[in-house]
Amino acid sequence: MEIRPSERKLAFTWAIRLVNVTLAVPEELHRIMKRHPEIKWSKVARQAMWEYARKLELLDRVASKSKLSERDALKIGEAVKRGMAERYVKAEGA
Repeated sequence: MEIRPSERKLAFTWAIRLVNVTLAVPEELHRIMKRHPEIKWSKVARQAMWEYARKLELLDRVASKSKLSERDALKIGEAVKRGMAERYVKAEGA
């Protein structure tokens, strides 16, 4: 018996376990959300969390390959902050 391409069916089953998370949001945000019940807010939150988590994963990969110590990184961070502050002060005075 031959199966024609139009008769072939593929079935994929994904078993994804979801857990519930409760979020606290400011009242103003809650009012906006209530005015838009057509939006699937849990989906919006899930997408935002995935985006943030992917950035964290990238940072973890970069940090795992770094030869800087935490102390070195803090020193560099302080130097960058000082430089930015000086640039801001100069720009304000100009």
